[in-house]
Amino acid sequence: MNILLTGSVAYDYIMKFPGYFREHILPEHLGSISLSFLVESMVRQRGGIAPNIGYTLALLGERPRLWAAVGEDFEEYRQWLESVGIDASGARVIPGVFTASFFANFDQANAQIASFYPGAMAFASQLSLYELQANPPDLVVISPNDPSAMHQYVRECKELGIPYIYDPSQQIIRLSADELRAGLSGALALFVNEYEFALIEKISGLNAEAISSAVGFVVITRGKQGTSIVTQTGSFEVPIFPERAVVDPTGVGDAFRGGFLKGYGMGLDWETCGQMGALAATYCLEQSGTQGHQYTPQEFVVRFREYFDDQGKLDSLINSRIE
Repeated sequence: MNILLTGSVAYDYIMKFPGYFREHILPEHLGSISLSFLVESMVRQRGGIAPNIGYTLALLGERPRLWAAVGEDFEEYRQWLESVGIDASGARVIPGVFTASFFANFDQANAQIASFYPGAMAFASQLSLYELQANPPDLVVISPNDPSAMHQYVRECKELGIPYIYDPSQQIIRLSADELRAGLSGALALFVNEYEFALIEKISGLNAEAISSAVGFVVITRGKQGTSIVTQTGSFEVPIFPERAVVDPTGVGDAFRGGFLKGYGMGLDWETCGQMGALAATYCLEQSGTQGHQYTPQEFVVRFREYFDDQGKLDSLINSRIE
């Protein structure tokens, strides 16, 4: 399936402070706060929702296409994405700026002080889907990005007749009611977590029934409670896949999307798609970083069958990789 991934591309800088932030905050001086923390470690991880989704798709044998604005520091990341099977030719370098970056400092209580620098992401609207008419995608994923670019891609998908997944998540609060309703109207699917779905209801003024009627299907992740899939013909509940360890929850939702979309592209039933998403999410949960997990399609299927019964439907996933 020719899948185009739009959305954020970022470097995540994760730092650890060997103490507690609360011990250094003076409530009576909040108006003139000035703090600096000497951290004991820092790692830079590859992140961003679009490549995170693409990473899982690539592990499962797809070659998704990235469509995003990146900075002058992106070349190393581009080489990594190409090496794992993601087409990064659609990542456009914006001169004079850095790739979007997330800076997070955690203390011993896992309290967080963080900053996000949008960098090149602010220029995402410079990339138009009309540039892809010679090789149009079968499906576009519109995930969190510069808000104007997200709205632009919704409009262009409709004008070009390209099905799209609407995944506004972290940018919901930056979108107006009209923009949210436009994104929902005619979308192939809406992907959100439970809290984000409630936010959409509040901001858009649409109730759950109206939202479900506006799109082809809705996927709502609910943490440990699993996932709800609401279609035009029925609803399905998919449990989580039991984890062997909990290491890092960052990027779990992106991995779920990659697993689900692989199943959807194979034409599998709703429950199997959801179960593939659940296992992909668990693989991510068990490793550090959003792109730190690894497996082959064969390994994925073997582990899938430890808990779920695909009735042989995933045999084609193994065979397609061997070919």
